[in-house]
Amino acid sequence: MLNERMVGLGTQRSVIRELFEFGKQRAAEIGAENVFDFSIGNPSVPAPDDVNETAIRLLNEVDPVILHGYTSAQGDAGVRQMISDSINSRFGTSFGPDNLYVTVGAAAALCCCLNGLCNPGDEVVVFAPYFPEYKVFIEGAGASMTLIPADIEAFQINFEAFEAALNANTKAVIINSPNNPSGAVYSEETIQRLASILTAKSAQYGHPIYLITDEPYREIVFGGTVVPYVPKYYKNTLVCYSWSKSLSLPGERMGYIVVPDEMDEHELVYAAIAGAGRSLGYVNAPGLFQRVCAMCADMTADTSVYETNKNILMQGLRDLGFHVVEPGGTFYMFPRTLEEDDVAFCERAKEYNLLIVPGVGFGCPGHTRISYCVQTEMVKRSLDAFEKLAKSYR
Repeated sequence: MLNERMVGLGTQRSVIRELFEFGKQRAAEIGAENVFDFSIGNPSVPAPDDVNETAIRLLNEVDPVILHGYTSAQGDAGVRQMISDSINSRFGTSFGPDNLYVTVGAAAALCCCLNGLCNPGDEVVVFAPYFPEYKVFIEGAGASMTLIPADIEAFQINFEAFEAALNANTKAVIINSPNNPSGAVYSEETIQRLASILTAKSAQYGHPIYLITDEPYREIVFGGTVVPYVPKYYKNTLVCYSWSKSLSLPGERMGYIVVPDEMDEHELVYAAIAGAGRSLGYVNAPGLFQRVCAMCADMTADTSVYETNKNILMQGLRDLGFHVVEPGGTFYMFPRTLEEDDVAFCERAKEYNLLIVPGVGFGCPGHTRISYCVQTEMVKRSLDAFEKLAKSYR
């Protein structure tokens, strides 16, 4: 007998991936220029030139036996030193290499944290709208997901529902700011209130409630928006990071976990994360790109086009009567759909070759995710299709 859960996960693509595949098929039929594919969060800007130049230099200058050999399971010590130095210089922290665990992207970081922390019967709190794979990761770690309904006016935290959901079985809380799919950024006030509640509830229940912050979009923010560095507000915070978006390297799958010294029993937590990496088979991230990302850790791709796209699309949709909460960051927008059934709305959008993702999969029905990490010219051309879609409801 096979593991039926795994068969299900392996045979049913996510809605996002299904749309992405449909888009490729449709482009072959009518031409890519006639398909407005806003389905997947694949960066549309290239990595900085320094990334390729660094990789080439390493290939030319470093002994290939070393460059392509195993590193320590938690990442090369020199790599971890460079990453911690970069974090410290930006956020005023004092991390060292032993506070870092290098991972195969943010997904592996989240899985290592969840598998290291959770036991059967534990609960992990997630705020809607949320990245759908959180549920897969949480249940894969043997825990259950507790979903907090969305604040659809601002996509900040619904604190009343959050406090009501916490209980003695709550092991962790996941936040994602800047957020996929809404683009919302949690304010300092929000983080302070969240930290205060978790501190009080941890004391009440007699064990830490860990805060896992998933932040691959940290550097993609608009209008001077500041993303609070969460470990400075709550000691039992684990930071899961990826260079997929900041350096436009999604296919390289490079990230890390920060385990602060201030965390309760931090050495045991780090050991649990390392043990989870071992159990899951995540034994050292790819050696070449460990070094490349560490050496380029203070750089970002030129992501300014995302703000340009955001402004064009948001104004265009608002002019057509869509309700849109302005994103503070990322390259996603999460407008309300023009009918209650967001799945039906997104199916109708396909009639106009608009590929957008239903909000129900993000725990927030009545909305749709638009991923605008695309060419600006496509955003402009898509407005006619959005207008036809909107008119079809009048």
